[in-house]
Amino acid sequence: MTDGARMPAEDRRRVAAVIIRDGCVLMVRERGRGSTGRHDGPEYWTLPGGGLEDGEHPEDAVRREVAEETGLRALDVRFSHEAPYPSGWTSCYRVEVADGEPVLGVDPGMACDCPRMVGLIWVPLSRGTGEGDGEVVMVPTLLMPTAV
Repeated sequence: MTDGARMPAEDRRRVAAVIIRDGCVLMVRERGRGSTGRHDGPEYWTLPGGGLEDGEHPEDAVRREVAEETGLRALDVRFSHEAPYPSGWTSCYRVEVADGEPVLGVDPGMACDCPRMVGLIWVPLSRGTGEGDGEVVMVPTLLMPTAV
C-alpha cells in the first residue's frame, strides 16, 4: 500500500487475502498508528491486505498485497465476501499461493522508520478468537460473510 493521503473511512476500499494451508489461516501482525502518526501504536493480527491504489483492480491489489506483505505469489484469487473493517469495508478474497514459506515484507515508500508489519503466523482455524491468550485476532470478523 502506498503512503500518502488516506480516503475517508466510508470511501476507503480495502482488500484482504484469506490464505489457508493445512487448516491454518495466514495472519499478519501490524502496528497501528500512535498519537504521533507513526506506526508505534497498539499491535493486532489481521489478514494480509490493504488499500487499493488509484485505478487498481481489486484482484490485482490482492496479488500485490500478498507479495508485499508475505513474499508469496498468488496463483488463484477468488472473491469471497465483504466484511466491515475499522477503516471501511473490505473485499475478502480466497487466495491460493505458490509453495513456499511466507516472509515478512515491508511497506515500500513508508514515510517513517517504524515498520507497520511486525510478524506473520499461521493461526489454526479452530482457534480463531484469541480468547484466553490476550491476543486480538480478527479471523472471525474477516472470515464471516456479512450482508452489505
